[in-house]
Amino acid sequence: MIPKSRPPAVGPVAALRARLSEEGLDGYVVPRFDEHQGEYCAAHDNRLAHVTGFTGSAGVAIVMRDRAAIFVDGRYQVQVREEIDPDLFSIEHFYDAPLKDWLARNLRPGERVGFNAMLLPSTWDAECQASAEAAGAHWVPVAGDLVDAVWADQPERSLGKITAFPLSHAGETVAGKKGRIAAMLAKEGADFLVETQPDNIAWFLNVRGSDVAFNPMPQSFLIFDRAGTVEWLVDHRKLPNDLADFELDGVTMAAPEMLLERARAAASGRTLLLDPAFAPSAVAHAVRAAGGTVRLARSPVTLAKMIKNPVELAGFRDCHRLDGAAWIRFLAWLERHAAPRAAGGRPITELEAEERILAFRQMSGTFVEPSFRSISAAAGHAAMCHYAASAASNAPITAKSVYLLDSGGQYLSGTTDATRTTAIAPVSDEVRRSYTAVLKGFISMMSLKFPAGTCGHHVDAFARRPLWDLGLDYDHGTGHGVGHFLSVHEQPQRFDRRINEIVLVPGMVTTIEPGYYKAGEYGIRIENQVEVVADTDGFLRFRTLTLVPIDLRLADRACLTEAERRWLDAYHAEVAAAMDGLLEPEAAEWLAARTAPIVAG
Repeated sequence: MIPKSRPPAVGPVAALRARLSEEGLDGYVVPRFDEHQGEYCAAHDNRLAHVTGFTGSAGVAIVMRDRAAIFVDGRYQVQVREEIDPDLFSIEHFYDAPLKDWLARNLRPGERVGFNAMLLPSTWDAECQASAEAAGAHWVPVAGDLVDAVWADQPERSLGKITAFPLSHAGETVAGKKGRIAAMLAKEGADFLVETQPDNIAWFLNVRGSDVAFNPMPQSFLIFDRAGTVEWLVDHRKLPNDLADFELDGVTMAAPEMLLERARAAASGRTLLLDPAFAPSAVAHAVRAAGGTVRLARSPVTLAKMIKNPVELAGFRDCHRLDGAAWIRFLAWLERHAAPRAAGGRPITELEAEERILAFRQMSGTFVEPSFRSISAAAGHAAMCHYAASAASNAPITAKSVYLLDSGGQYLSGTTDATRTTAIAPVSDEVRRSYTAVLKGFISMMSLKFPAGTCGHHVDAFARRPLWDLGLDYDHGTGHGVGHFLSVHEQPQRFDRRINEIVLVPGMVTTIEPGYYKAGEYGIRIENQVEVVADTDGFLRFRTLTLVPIDLRLADRACLTEAERRWLDAYHAEVAAAMDGLLEPEAAEWLAARTAPIVAG
């Protein structure tokens, strides 16, 4: 378990409650979102961690004068209990018992709950307002942010440098993207779009940035008129003096603080298209107040970006070959050194392993940074789906522990994300049974052939069935979209039990990552990145991008079918062929052993 070293959340909570009294409020909502509704936040925007101590990438809290609650999903049910003070916050499930339901059940008539409309999307705003009003309470937008008002040492806003992303990597000009998005706006009956998602803006303008760790995109806003005009609301200090390499013809600029004013100016008698789940509700309020109409629909930039062009797909394949080489060097190093060092009393630790996979990635000249903080997790830490090792928690990798590494890289040609689970000694029958079920579910998804028109929730159960047969399951999605040198978690496509109306089409890039987690003891996950490709007769399938051997020493091979064994052999043959000439002799020798066929003949 992680040592209980919770930050002193009492002070921030008390300060926020004092501010509530000054504002005439009874409560305040503190989301993990920033003004861009993204998964990762700059230090300046991590208000949820400041108030509660919870450091996960998804969550929301509500602080009332006499009570408080925090909502996290299944990935964080263990972590949140280690990081927050249970005397201050009750713990709720982000999806099963969301904030809107809590408001309906817990608010008292007449209570006033404040929120920052720049930090909540329209969907949340509308649902929470309805719940508050059903309870006889009031849902109150607040000017500014109350957490900022009481956060004395709040970090400054980031000023990461912006660079041009060349056509040789992007595969499509900004002019071409303008034309496509304009046509999509016209089809929706909208006059203009306010885009607030940094990855969408970076893709649209062929730029990249560095405001937030692991996310090579600048924080900014964009207003696009279907007539073709673009206003980019970005801090000019992030841009170089020489813009010759940028595709900014017809693009005007303004300060980000001008967003609501510029939206109001564009609104009168016109229709705005705004993403209801990924854009601040403050924009919708501003446009309506200025006489405009708001059409809430998924951003057309999101829908265009999710289907990768041939240049982007070629880049993915290139970076996965480089990333596979880094993984193979790492796994060979781990297998060579972990057991002897553990026996000699100098075991490899979680942090050392994390540093080593980074060092192997840095051997590639196109590697930029990790695509997320690696989950380097031994024993019970691996049961925490988004665990991050620290000096206080840094555990050894020993003969008694299963080790899980979930890690990825940002390369100039694409973004990677993979997970492998291994061990340095024979595992228990229970672990072997669980690992085999996860492996069977993984192969079931990876080898799936499915008809056109299929959505992610239609096929999610294929990955879970072998676990369900054992009475087991996992409380997270089976896969997510991945951006092209952008966000490692890209919406809208995903595999999940929850309904997702996005149809799977060729050119999408996603992960497939079933797992199983036993709190306090072990965690198992196997993850590949895949490309959706056309098959025959109107069907589709997945083609692997990840090129990393799967550890079969943890599996019960007798429980694998002939078809599963042949799939593994074919996959491992593909990995071996892709690495030809790329590895040093020692790593190549290890790879040959780990990709040897298991089917006779």
